[in-house]
Amino acid sequence: MKNIILLVLVISIISCKKNSEKEDQSADQAGKLKDMTTTETASQQQVEDIYQFKVKTLTDEDFDFSTLKGKKVMIVNTASKCGLTPQYKDLQSLYDTYKKENFMIVGFPANNFAKQEPGTNAEIAEFCELNYGVNFPMMAKISVKGEDMHPMYQFLTQKSKNGFEDSEVSWNFQKYLIDEKGHLIKVIPPKTLPTDESIINWIKS
Repeated sequence: MKNIILLVLVISIISCKKNSEKEDQSADQAGKLKDMTTTETASQQQVEDIYQFKVKTLTDEDFDFSTLKGKKVMIVNTASKCGLTPQYKDLQSLYDTYKKENFMIVGFPANNFAKQEPGTNAEIAEFCELNYGVNFPMMAKISVKGEDMHPMYQFLTQKSKNGFEDSEVSWNFQKYLIDEKGHLIKVIPPKTLPTDESIINWIKS
């Protein structure tokens, strides 16, 4: 009789231990799931947009990107003495065609590549207007790579900030496409013309 009672007690203890282990495992899995959800939510919350930025134009005026809410935006780094400089003509043509359809182009002159933008802001403004009739917003000259990279381009090139992808500005006239909510959605290589079908389809979509 004693042996039977002892056996029952042993079985009960083993059963309780297994149930406890299962509960611990379930709690651990639930905790991990909660941590993953919290991390994903935090990651989503950290994604920035272009509306935080205020910069100076070529004529030293303030330009607030929050005024572009609801518009599709192309941001492009430019240069006056580059083999791709004629893209200014295509940029202006694109802007003229679609500016009334909630589309904006913003140019950022930069001297990062082969020193192909050596001029002052005033000289760049004169060059753009005289040679290509540029009237889309042109910002003051900045750096788009390296240790002195402008905060706007830190946003454009770092996934931790833009939530889309890491990239590097490879040359003059690289294009970044921003959706109506201020989020980066595509990076266009420098040699792809602003009037490329893929860009036009995106503007129209």
